[in-house]
Amino acid sequence: MQEIGLIGLGRMGANMARRLSRAGLKLAVCNRTAEVAHTLAAEEANLRAVESYEALVDSLPAPRIVWLMLPAGEATETALQALFGLLSPGDLLVDGANAYYQDSMRHAEDLAAKGVEFVDAGVSGGVWGLDNGYALMLGGAPQSVARLRPLIEALAPAPDKGWVHCGPAGSGHFAKMVHNGIEYGMMQALAEGLALMKSKTEFDFDLAEVSEAWRHGSVVRSWLLDLTAEVLKQDQDLEKIQPYVADSGEGRWTALEAINQKVPAPVMSLALMMRYASQGNNDYPAKLLAMMRNAFGGHKVEPAK
Repeated sequence: MQEIGLIGLGRMGANMARRLSRAGLKLAVCNRTAEVAHTLAAEEANLRAVESYEALVDSLPAPRIVWLMLPAGEATETALQALFGLLSPGDLLVDGANAYYQDSMRHAEDLAAKGVEFVDAGVSGGVWGLDNGYALMLGGAPQSVARLRPLIEALAPAPDKGWVHCGPAGSGHFAKMVHNGIEYGMMQALAEGLALMKSKTEFDFDLAEVSEAWRHGSVVRSWLLDLTAEVLKQDQDLEKIQPYVADSGEGRWTALEAINQKVPAPVMSLALMMRYASQGNNDYPAKLLAMMRNAFGGHKVEPAK
């Protein structure tokens, strides 16, 4: 396959470049911090560092394939605007960010007006993707996805497993959005269940042993449980960890989409709300609740520490 361009060498992008390189594919790699690209290219035989979008596009054979692995939002929008003026008819642009699917539909339409093909790629696998492969959810025209087959088959866990052409532009990022909403719910359920067991002090559960047992034959066995069991082997009290859980935006989009479509999704929505609560956003409502109880029943209010 011809050399392709990969822009964005964060945790996901850098490991994707490594996996593609080790599959024998050649890449020109570019990052906001040029030193990162040069360091990575020095590690892998099939990688070549470039220092600007212009240099990347000029150096690739036409018709070009350029894959973005940048944070969704401003970073991706800025890159797309820059590349819009550089790419030519027949080129193919792939957005592998956790982007909002309606933005991807708009990008596809804008690029099509210039004759540039577009594929939105939902990518899952995290820091383990280098060794285990990535789950890929792809949206775009069939001929565009076909052009990416060598890349897809190298990135996926196996050439015929772990990837799907979901449908037209936007569908890949829509599938990834729902995937992450499900992830929120699964994580919340595991966390709540194990917390309930930990609070039952009279039984003195060894959560590492319980979660390890669940990994084998149980209907709740999963990769998330595998990772959780490993965490609990190292530390069950987690006293050095702040009870703060970030949200990337995908869970929020999933909840909003459920509202817009009038599809009940209480588990995913409540899991998102629990993340907001962990970020301190439940502190003021809880104070108001305490004051309401005091007002109608004279119940004690705990002073701030």
